Amino acid sequence: MTQTLRLGRVAGIPVGVHWSVLVIMALLVQGLATAVLPTSAPGRPNWVYWATAVGAAVLFLLSLLAHELAHALVARYYGIRVQRVTLWLLGGVAELTDEAPHARADLFVAGAGPLTSVVAAAAFGGGVVAAAVLGAPAVLTAALVWLALINAILAVFNLLPGAPLDGGRVLRAILWRIRGDREQANLVATRAGHVIGLLLILAGMAEVLSTGQLRGLWLGIVGWFLMSAATAEQANARYRALLGKLPVRDVMNPYPLSGNPDQSVDDFTRTVASRAHHRAFPLRDWYGRPAGMVRLADVARVPIEARPSTRLGEVATRPDLVPVVAAARPAAEIAPVVARSDLVLVVEDDLLVGVVSQADIARAAELARQP
Repeated sequence: MTQTLRLGRVAGIPVGVHWSVLVIMALLVQGLATAVLPTSAPGRPNWVYWATAVGAAVLFLLSLLAHELAHALVARYYGIRVQRVTLWLLGGVAELTDEAPHARADLFVAGAGPLTSVVAAAAFGGGVVAAAVLGAPAVLTAALVWLALINAILAVFNLLPGAPLDGGRVLRAILWRIRGDREQANLVATRAGHVIGLLLILAGMAEVLSTGQLRGLWLGIVGWFLMSAATAEQANARYRALLGKLPVRDVMNPYPLSGNPDQSVDDFTRTVASRAHHRAFPLRDWYGRPAGMVRLADVARVPIEARPSTRLGEVATRPDLVPVVAAARPAAEIAPVVARSDLVLVVEDDLLVGVVSQADIARAAELARQP
């Protein structure tokens, strides 16, 4: 997911927010300031409710960030590369470049997020007790109660047993460990995700029809997202079944147009980007090794007057954040990675020999269906 605003790095992991976070931020602040806080602590000036609501919403977003960073840090512990962590309308996402090496890693990466939310709920609950003992203002206590409850709800919701929720990943890891078949375990988890998504949509419709209010639309949106994400994961599973042991070298584009990190943005735009209908390009150094990836969006952010003096490597995605696979690796194994990335770089003897895009995977799958 594209980051509208990059906040920096945490333990070397790029952290940012999508513009849609403003929507959830506005909804949270408005609901807290006009309903939750006045009901729990009546009689305060409006500015107190609004100021407290903003603080509580910021703390909630930070707890969401902690949830996603927990996934990312545990993933790195198991050697899974993390591309970035992004907060957006429906929460957050830790974008992992690689698949879990085994069921144990899959389980711990999935469980780290909900566990962090439980810890956050307990911490805010402790804050409620401390506020009561110290005689803190009732509006502050109400905000802490809300933060404890919302983090507990987040943990429980994420543990529902259907992909792409964390509970679906946990279910997949358990079935993978028991049956020894990752693909079958993933299929069960994505089917469960479809069911949960459909139930949420139906529940949202029922709430709208029974109450005449639009709050149920939120449940419907969440359910639609779950069903869409589960469908995408099922598609990846089908790719893996179709492609079998076909190596990446038989799927990749072996002649990709590429840039050099020392090249100016202006020169790259004129000599490379303008000659191809691509939105992302690999970079290779003078020795032919992969040196990152640059997107047209990265180039577009550089002011025109600064492009002759700006090196491509300054705006490109760093090499350690770009998915890189061996040419001999089965293409089926990288289908989920390709689905999450614009490009996957292919190497042989440490040299860049090609790239794989979603179109390349789709074409290979279509050919595999031919008799």
